Amino acid sequence: MGPLLANLDQDRLREIQARYATSTNHYVKYTEVDRFWRENRKRIQDLGLHRCTGKRVLDLGCGGGFFLYLLTQLGHEVVGLDIDEFPLFGDLINLFGVPCVVWAIEAFKALPDLGARFDYITAFATRFNRSAERDWYWGPSEWNFFLNDLEQYLAPGSQVFFSLNRRRREGDYYTPELREFFLSRGATVERDRVFFSNGLRPWTSHSTVARPPSKK
Repeated sequence: MGPLLANLDQDRLREIQARYATSTNHYVKYTEVDRFWRENRKRIQDLGLHRCTGKRVLDLGCGGGFFLYLLTQLGHEVVGLDIDEFPLFGDLINLFGVPCVVWAIEAFKALPDLGARFDYITAFATRFNRSAERDWYWGPSEWNFFLNDLEQYLAPGSQVFFSLNRRRREGDYYTPELREFFLSRGATVERDRVFFSNGLRPWTSHSTVARPPSKK
């Protein structure tokens, strides 16, 4: 990892770590940068992004930007998207110098204009598909709207990867119905991983589903 991190301002990193050293917030764990370098290096290797360069990558729920920063060091172009809720994430994003669009992904709400198409769209340990207030998770209709909206940002031959969090009460990652939905749209599904290796197929259900407004 040494060569990839050579350009990182170590003094600023130590300042950030010291600032949050006494915090009891759950998210302070992200100051343990070595741990998250290793985790995100594995993500990059799993997607094969260490074997290529010059890809455009959009990471949804990018957090502190570890994944995106490592990609920039490998010659990729990146954009992150996340809420602006945790100051630590903002400090890390600024330290890493990666672009991040502040936005809350919600059910049946179109994404902002991201101004580009991407070769890879990723989301790790997704939280946007859950309503904390109601302990409710997206079903096929919500995911279908989201994927239809996402499609306008996919370059030819693009790949989409989600890793899902376990549902708290049920202890699994998705309902059988939702798994079938992902499969019907062309994904391979294995435990928490939902991977579209070659774009998105149309949903074949006859259900009436809301679609995102087109962007001119």
